[in-house]
Amino acid sequence: MTTLAPQLTDDAVYASQRTFRALADGFARPGEIKPISGTDAPLPLAPAMASVLLCLADFETPIWLDPTLAVAPVVDWVRFRTGAPTVDMPNRAAFALVGNSRDLPDFTVFAQGSDEYPDRSTTVIVQVDRFEGRPIAITGPGIKGTRTFSAEPFPEDFPVRLSANRELNPRGIDLILIAGTQVLALPRSIRVAAGD
Repeated sequence: MTTLAPQLTDDAVYASQRTFRALADGFARPGEIKPISGTDAPLPLAPAMASVLLCLADFETPIWLDPTLAVAPVVDWVRFRTGAPTVDMPNRAAFALVGNSRDLPDFTVFAQGSDEYPDRSTTVIVQVDRFEGRPIAITGPGIKGTRTFSAEPFPEDFPVRLSANRELNPRGIDLILIAGTQVLALPRSIRVAAGD
């Protein structure tokens, strides 16, 4: 049986390019909020998360969905729009989609990569309610001095998880947080500043 991939229109190509630029800029400047446009997607998949997925995923990037997003309309949309296979185990995913940030899995359940192949880790894309709440100060490449970001809701130990993730560098996961039409990147290279 032949599966037809969806055709990209010029508008979709330009939208994907804008999304890629926002993500690249976000990873170059960790903790800075960047605007991003959304695309039509079935709930509870956020439109901006759908745009990120269309930009990054393809038939070679297995995707894991948390229980909030692992519903038939979202699974079908992901498979049809990206061609990406879905997997049951988060450590087999190139991208993990988390719709319920309160229940963000422990980072260790995702692929961590290796010293030789750090790119074989999972990028975790998380929908949050807002970029507000308890401030977390971070340092690292792309940050002059320190930068503070906020996002909620997250488990109480989120800053501890970020610190543990940094200690694995070059292994570890990269995070993309999405709230509404905004995106914020937290690469594994960031360090939580002392006192947080």
